[in-house]
Parts: sequence; structure tokens; C-alpha cells
Amino acid sequence: MPPNKTTLETFYTAFARLDADTMAACYAPDAVFDDEAFSLRGHEQVTGMWHMLCDATKARGMDAWKLSFDGIESDERTGKAHWQAWYRFSATGRLVHNRIDAQFEFNDQGLIYRHRDRFDFWAWSRQALGLPGLLLGWTPWLRGKVRGQAAANLQKYLAQRRR
Repeated sequence: MPPNKTTLETFYTAFARLDADTMAACYAPDAVFDDEAFSLRGHEQVTGMWHMLCDATKARGMDAWKLSFDGIESDERTGKAHWQAWYRFSATGRLVHNRIDAQFEFNDQGLIYRHRDRFDFWAWSRQALGLPGLLLGWTPWLRGKVRGQAAANLQKYLAQRRR
């Protein structure tokens, strides 16, 4: 199996087990991550997000947690995957089934340097937020509010981890 494909298999297999330490080992020190909720720079932020999400799921959502992945492809520099997650959104307790397409770039050591996840924000917000997501999930205002809350939650989490 090509090395970068192995990295992605390792990453998603660890994610399915909520093993954030193994996931973190797949990222380069100068990693970049972007999705509908986060825009992160550097290993601490990127891997801190995965630790935060895994910890929250272990604490309050194991009853609903499931992850599947497929469509992993890679070459020497890039990769892609499709993954789905079923989970309980910690802020509302609502059940979510999210479908995500991921794109990756790798450094010379075969570590993830850039990671971009794309998903339908409106579909996610309807599930995660209920009526507000249904009514406002298509608006830049709600997207900005979710991004702001996600950033604040991550900063708080990272500050607690540094203690």
C-alpha cells in the first residue's frame, strides 16, 4: 500500500476508535485544517480539535458514535477520502449523520500537511441545531456564529490542556 494511503487508513481507523493520539501522529508540525466549523493552523490547533471532539464524544456521546470511511486514494503528494460520522452533537444532544469529503496534501515525510473537509452545512445544521438550523443554516450569519463558537470552545479546551 502506498505510504500516504497507509497514513489515511491509520488516521480514519484511529478516528473510528476515538484515538486522538494516533490521529495526531498523522499530522505534520505545520499542519493546516479547514472545514465548515474550523480554520486551524499548526499542530497544536489541528490535533487539539481532534482531541476535543474525541473527548466530548467519549464523555457524552458513545451511545451514538459510529464512523465509516471509504474511497481512500493517494499519490506522492495528495489524497482524498469519503467518511461518514454518526454522533450526538454535544451542544444540543441532537443526533447527527454527517457525510464528509476530505482532501489532503502530504509533506515529504508522508504526514498530513493540509486537510480540507467539506460537508453540507445546511444539512448538518438542521440535524445538529434543529429549527434554528432549518431556518438559518443556509445563512452566512449562522455559519459565522457556529465558527465563532467552535473557535472559542477550542481555545478553552487548549488552555485547559496546557495547565
